[in-house]
Amino acid sequence: MVNFDNLIKIYNFNLKKEISRQNKNKLTEGCFVYELEADTTIPSEYIMLMHFRGQINLKLQDKIKNYIIEKQNQEGGWPLYFDGESNLSTSVKAYFALKLSGQDVSSEIMIKAKKLILKMGGAENSNVFTKIALALFGQVSWNSIPYMPIEIINFPKWFPFNIYKVSYWSRTVLVPLLIMMYKKPQANNPNCISIDEIFKKKGKFIPLEVGKTSNKIISSLFIQVDKIARNVFPILPKKFKEKCVEDSYKWITERINGLDGLGGIFPAMVNSLIALEIDEKKRFKKEVKLAERSIDKLIINNKKSAYCQPCVSPIWDSGWMGHVLLENDKNVDKLASWFLKKEIKIKGDWKEKKNLKPGGWAFQFNNEFYPDVDDTALVGMFLDRYYKKNKDKRILDCIERTRSWIIGMQSKNGGWGAFDIDNNKSYLNSIPFADHGALLDPPTVDVSARCISFLKQLNRPEDKAVIEKGLKYILENQEMDGSWYGRWGTNYIYGTWSTLCAINLIDFENKEKILEKASNYLKKQQRSDGGWGEDGITYFENSKNIAKKSTPSQTAWAIMGLTAAGEIDSIEVEKGVKYLLKNKKDCDWEEKYFTAVGFPKVFYLKYHGYAKYFPLLAILKIKNQLKLNSSIPQYGV
Repeated sequence: MVNFDNLIKIYNFNLKKEISRQNKNKLTEGCFVYELEADTTIPSEYIMLMHFRGQINLKLQDKIKNYIIEKQNQEGGWPLYFDGESNLSTSVKAYFALKLSGQDVSSEIMIKAKKLILKMGGAENSNVFTKIALALFGQVSWNSIPYMPIEIINFPKWFPFNIYKVSYWSRTVLVPLLIMMYKKPQANNPNCISIDEIFKKKGKFIPLEVGKTSNKIISSLFIQVDKIARNVFPILPKKFKEKCVEDSYKWITERINGLDGLGGIFPAMVNSLIALEIDEKKRFKKEVKLAERSIDKLIINNKKSAYCQPCVSPIWDSGWMGHVLLENDKNVDKLASWFLKKEIKIKGDWKEKKNLKPGGWAFQFNNEFYPDVDDTALVGMFLDRYYKKNKDKRILDCIERTRSWIIGMQSKNGGWGAFDIDNNKSYLNSIPFADHGALLDPPTVDVSARCISFLKQLNRPEDKAVIEKGLKYILENQEMDGSWYGRWGTNYIYGTWSTLCAINLIDFENKEKILEKASNYLKKQQRSDGGWGEDGITYFENSKNIAKKSTPSQTAWAIMGLTAAGEIDSIEVEKGVKYLLKNKKDCDWEEKYFTAVGFPKVFYLKYHGYAKYFPLLAILKIKNQLKLNSSIPQYGV
């Protein structure tokens, strides 16, 4: 790309200034953290939680109400991601939250919302988690909720269903929920608000239906199992049930995670707060206070509006910003020390599958039971690069622990999941409780690619078999058009970039053909403005490659994917860099579109850091690659 330096001058791009600008998201301890935003579901649930407990912060409630109103679309509903289609469950919770917060039902906001909800089938057709929230407020019968007996906490490991056969996020949400579903608490609801008007059918009972996204035959079978369970489990001894309650409380309190909350995620924190607070003996006052504070730490409080984050992402943000700083030869001593302090030293839930030595990093500030494989590989690559210039035995020992843990977390099929090993019992996504289809944490290409990038960067001869097994998994999952699916980022652009950064480091049969196929995919997806974009709807069938607008983060991924494939001199890369420079204003790059996912089709994310550090990383990598006169990047990120 011969015009790179000229482009920088033409667009008056000050790289040093843009990197320094990120310091506003830097904490005193040396790490970086940016806002993490989802749809209005979690802000709505925050209002519902206040009313469930009867403890309402009116000023904060008004600000969250403003945020929810701001996000309403033209037809009156609320989408799962920016500029997406209205989602029934999201809209039901938004409507309920607004009504709880005093919004006049005769206002245009509420009339439009009500009309849309009824048009979409009414509140009775919302998802399981929404129905559980409605049951807490007496809006639907608890018999409308899939039956989940308290005894689940003690289901043996060999049983077709137990808490360690589902993902960490499902587990941390489910265990406190088992207590809630056993005790069936009712909301304080001080203003006695109901939402009967958004139900099409009269009555509180809603029969279970065959899942829309699951295997119909297995789903029908599980509905019959549900009916049997409702008759069998209630007759089990009460003494055993009480033991199961105590075992559930023990499980929660062991993992309460201080001020960072159970699992480090909002839904688990809320469920743990409710479960602990409804203990008849009132034994958990300290833990309740911790849960309260952990939830409130998630609030982003702006001047006129506020919202609640689903969690925080300091390790992930800091890992990527760390690579940005390394590419620019900045001093990262403080960040490296912070990562050393944050390394996990205990065995988490993953030990139920394999007895490894502990290692890794969480996604959040603290979440010791649940290290994140993707974050761990990212930090491992950062520390390896750091060690090459700063020989420190503490760093070397940490890298070795990280390597051993990553290798140990590889699943049988060669891939890596985000938090668990072989968490792939797909039949469980057909149980009535799992209508969201996100109960599991199976291996994914994007996480696997990061692990291979890390291991190949270390390039230990003894890891050859592990890398080859991972490579085989990745190559088997390439799409016909040359792309790879992106489980944690939207979507095929993210998956293809992640993969190319890994496989460009490895020699294997037909490599040139596979790289060319992937490069051609990325080139074909470039938009007329030179950028790349991909919409959240691409996770749905027959919607691949739909893009409404180019975004800085997705453009950066595509550029880095092409350069990883040896296409640094292509016209597409040059156009992509032009797009980034041309759309850079006097402040940071910005994007309204959500370019990440928590659970495809169900829960989408907007990392506020993505539009900032990924373009910087792409530009810096090109700069350094050209300086080295290399056709491919030096490192796997």
